Amino acid sequence: MEIVTEKIVLPQGANVICGQAHFIKTIGDLFETLAEASPQIKFGVAFCESSGKRLVRSEGNDDGLRKAAEEHALRIACGHFFIVFLREAFPVNVLNRIKSVSEVCTIFCATANLAEIMIAKTPSGRGVLGVIDGETPLGVESESDKNERRELLKKFGYKK
Repeated sequence: MEIVTEKIVLPQGANVICGQAHFIKTIGDLFETLAEASPQIKFGVAFCESSGKRLVRSEGNDDGLRKAAEEHALRIACGHFFIVFLREAFPVNVLNRIKSVSEVCTIFCATANLAEIMIAKTPSGRGVLGVIDGETPLGVESESDKNERRELLKKFGYKK
């Protein structure tokens, strides 16, 4: 077995959600789930089909994000892997919706950080081992840091 990593290169202003699902209709169901989440959301999603034609299937309402999702899915190339890039919404706004799609097995990450997908390569294919999401902590938050975090949540509209 060989272990490799593939970097997620976020399109400007985008967040990413990566996961694994199990059926060809996943791409359509993820499209519907994301499209109904908010009229403002912009997204692209791609899914690696791991049997049959073994194509990267894609959908979205933003061509740039859809193309970025396709390129990442093709490069990551793991069976039943999916990737969603979004703007005008945060992962927290759609994550439970995505988790409730019947074909979705696992969410690997939901982030705006630099991320790397850790992949195992074997003679039979490639699979996601895990995700490196962001950088290591530098310490524990102070009272000032707590206040800054709370103010940021207010700015985003999550707290009053």
